[in-house]
Amino acid sequence: MSRLFLILGDQLHPDPHPLLADFDAAHDRVLMVEAPAESTHVWSHKARSALFLAAMRHRAAAFRAAGLPLDYLRLGEHPHLELADALQASLQQGIYRAVLLLEAGDYRVQTALEAACAACDTPLLVRPDPHFLCSSDDFQTWAGERHVWRLEFFYRWQRKRHNILMAGEAPVGGQWNFDADNRQTFGRHGPGLLPPPLRFPPDETTAGAIADVERHFPDHPGETRHFAWPVTPEQARAALDDFIRHRLPEFGRWQDAMWQGQPFLWHSLLSAVLNLKLIDPRTVIAAAVDAYQAGYVPIAAAEGFIRQILGWREFVRGIYGRQMPFLAAANQYGHDTPLPALFWTGRTHAACLADSIGQTLEHGYAHHIQRLMITGNFALIAGLDPRQVADWYLAVYVDAIAWVEEPNTLGMALNAWPGMTSKPYCASGAYIKRMSNYCSGCRYRPEQRTGPTACPFTVFYWDFLLRHAERFAGNPRMTMPLKNLQRFSADEIAAISGQAERLRQDLEGALGY
Repeated sequence: MSRLFLILGDQLHPDPHPLLADFDAAHDRVLMVEAPAESTHVWSHKARSALFLAAMRHRAAAFRAAGLPLDYLRLGEHPHLELADALQASLQQGIYRAVLLLEAGDYRVQTALEAACAACDTPLLVRPDPHFLCSSDDFQTWAGERHVWRLEFFYRWQRKRHNILMAGEAPVGGQWNFDADNRQTFGRHGPGLLPPPLRFPPDETTAGAIADVERHFPDHPGETRHFAWPVTPEQARAALDDFIRHRLPEFGRWQDAMWQGQPFLWHSLLSAVLNLKLIDPRTVIAAAVDAYQAGYVPIAAAEGFIRQILGWREFVRGIYGRQMPFLAAANQYGHDTPLPALFWTGRTHAACLADSIGQTLEHGYAHHIQRLMITGNFALIAGLDPRQVADWYLAVYVDAIAWVEEPNTLGMALNAWPGMTSKPYCASGAYIKRMSNYCSGCRYRPEQRTGPTACPFTVFYWDFLLRHAERFAGNPRMTMPLKNLQRFSADEIAAISGQAERLRQDLEGALGY
């Protein structure tokens, strides 16, 4: 009896593929499935679906070239909507003593596959995914009995155990992070001449994937006309080399800055290929360390980038494994305002939202500060329903996979679950004005708290603090904004609350067009 090796769309590791270490080509088979439900369980951006399909098809071609027996079920060429249904049909058609799988990055997928195997009385053997630098078991050991976890402590633990940017027991450069150097703004003159990221024009396989997405999901949001993402391990490595050479040296100090009409700036654009496992994070980290040690990249840039890979990415994955399925329903503030349609169209008078959402719909991408402090901050302080917002984040970004998107959205951006951060990431329009040029051409004024031209971020920020002042009273990181709130007169407080409620009742009518 043979074994069935199931490879998911986000498990496209370079050779040697870790799931296939003991694969017996004489008896075993590989199964890969393009399941329509993976694009429809949330209303997925066309570029996101195209990226998955293109990368899967390139990987399947490599498996075939290596002589592996592969069953590949293409979109539109099989009757199954769900991945689990396709697996169950395969088990019913063949005689397999077991299904083998690397641990899935989506709780929904994992539980559905377990149910499919149970229905066919076939064991599902789930193996750890060695892509990560902190295994699920290691994270459980680090987390212990804690109910609140902080990135800083996890990141230091990771640096020590993997000996990355360490000088003995001390961090290279004498400090663990260089945030003070990495939060600069462009100023009035903007970012200047920017090195464009490396693009990968669609080949025949990728063009076919794009055409299939346009045919099967014509009403889905987003565009594919700009599609130029890397879809193979070789392209992923080329994208890494291009970033290290051309953008990493300046990445650190500008990583939090935003500029209208500039979607990529100095960012790496590597999250998608990392999350599809087309490149190993060790390779990415080693390239950054080598560039620093060669004197080509300053420590602040190297450390800031490595922290995102070694620290934050591994941290959110550990939290997802520990907190699901509870995390999916988190809503500590009881927010229930429906997600406005402007999140799907980008048609809004708020310049920062229009630009961030517009580029997301155009490219399937926005950098981390746009996600956290523009769309996420707005959703938090406006009181949008966390589940609807999380589904939007999972749908619209090409790098979105449940294990990384759910904690980032529900834990960090929306603070719907309080275990990840010591304070909510909320801010008024003043922050946006400081970190971007969005406000210069916007009809709203960030310094105004009430009135027809008051910035909705500013209105909602102070209203959010008013609504939750008692909850935040014991939080030392919220002391300053709460003190500022105490200076407001009763009339101004009433005006802020009233304007925020009117906005909330008709966000589309008030901010959209």
